[in-house]
Amino acid sequence: MADYGLHLHSSSLCFCDLIRLLWSLVLPCVYLSVVLTLLLGLAVLGVRTWLQGRRKQRLALDGSPTVAFFHPYCNAGGGGERVLWCALRALQTRHPGVSFVVYTGDQGVTGEQILEVARQRFDITLPRPVTFIFLRHRALVEAGCYPHFTLLGQSLGSMFLAWEALESFVPDLYVDSMGYAFTLAVFRCLGGCKVASYVHYPTVSTDMLSVVRERNPRFNNPDYISQNPLLSAAKVLYYCCFALLYGLAGSCCDLIMVNSTWTLGHILALWRSPSRTSVVYPPCNVRAFLEVPLEGEEDGEEAWEELGVDRDRKYRSIVSVGQFRPEKDHRLQIRAFRKLLDRLEERGGLRREALKLVLIGGCRNQEDRERVLELRGLCEDLQVKDQVEFRLNVPFEELRRELGKATIGLHTMWNEHFGIGVVECMAAGTIILAHRSGGPKLDIVVPYDGGQTGFLADSEDGYAAAMETILALPAAERRAIQRNARRSAERFTEQEFEACFLSAMEPLMSRLRG
Repeated sequence: MADYGLHLHSSSLCFCDLIRLLWSLVLPCVYLSVVLTLLLGLAVLGVRTWLQGRRKQRLALDGSPTVAFFHPYCNAGGGGERVLWCALRALQTRHPGVSFVVYTGDQGVTGEQILEVARQRFDITLPRPVTFIFLRHRALVEAGCYPHFTLLGQSLGSMFLAWEALESFVPDLYVDSMGYAFTLAVFRCLGGCKVASYVHYPTVSTDMLSVVRERNPRFNNPDYISQNPLLSAAKVLYYCCFALLYGLAGSCCDLIMVNSTWTLGHILALWRSPSRTSVVYPPCNVRAFLEVPLEGEEDGEEAWEELGVDRDRKYRSIVSVGQFRPEKDHRLQIRAFRKLLDRLEERGGLRREALKLVLIGGCRNQEDRERVLELRGLCEDLQVKDQVEFRLNVPFEELRRELGKATIGLHTMWNEHFGIGVVECMAAGTIILAHRSGGPKLDIVVPYDGGQTGFLADSEDGYAAAMETILALPAAERRAIQRNARRSAERFTEQEFEACFLSAMEPLMSRLRG
């Protein structure tokens, strides 16, 4: 018994000694933290002073302030690139005394070639030259580099890419036009620049959190996570921590523009800067598509001939417009198309050969090209390869021609932030069938003047049924939807975008002039 008491006393002494040791380390740890914080602050201040000195030297030499756009994929030919070129055209026209720079990660091309792609794809020509800064480490923001913790990896990678951009050229005003929020902190804190952002899609959103919480396998939530409550809880925690960091990065912004009502709600919840945030709908080349005549118009024959549309074609086409990215969900389109063919055959409707699915989109990199190969394989597996056509990186005139031929415009992305392709289809007179979520649901495929502008669906069966309904519409009813959709699409013209964009940017641009 005495031995037990001695052992207990000895244990108590050891525990007390451990507490004293830990307590004695607290003060040194505090001192060390303060010293490291001061050293980090001095390093940041030193780098900032050095970079601002370079900016002042540049201003002393050329005398004109510079606005820089961060757009690593400016040669991709998607909706985000249309925003870039329209924004540049508007600013160059309004502010002739300001210089413009584009940070791009495209390699193997020249600035002239990039501008030529913009002219061919979007029918946009800039009034003045821009300077391109070609970044060498774009791979740092590629999802393929980060098989795990992809969002965090890409965000940290974007900060390193932003440092490469900032070291190459220090602008007066920095505009992130692709949604790399963490680059805002780099240019604001290290470069001392004014910063603005045009947000197409929040990097993380409450919808993503709900998908993980509900253990729903969608996109980046594989089965082994969705089926494991512990891993699902860990991923929710990871997303919550990332959302906090994302909000802190976004709060650095002097000016925030978002492209839709859906994006606005998420950015206000995460960045919490309502006084600096406004909706600027992206530019859609509505005017060019409004020139496409509607089928049955008496005065449209010459326009049809100019487009090169064969009025005596033996099939009706369903067209999808969107980059070949996983979130666009082209697999859903192909599967729904197969179900449509089955439904028509069961009901004795159109023959299989009388329908074609045309997938039009841009390929940014090898990963996108491999995805196209996988989609072609899916077409073979479903035995629809003869009815599905792939059109990659098509010029603008070919896009307009294909939409002029089409009966249905197909869109399947869940929570699409806006949907420029949806607007283009509506303007071209194509009956749109979009996903019942995001921008199409809240901003685009909504009643206009009390009339219908299109259709919405959210499943394979829903899409197949909606396509069957559209194909069976009487001519008068189809024409009424087309005309109403066209009037609605005029809300999203390039002119409307440029006016709203210039108005939003004016406070920052006026400071540059001052």
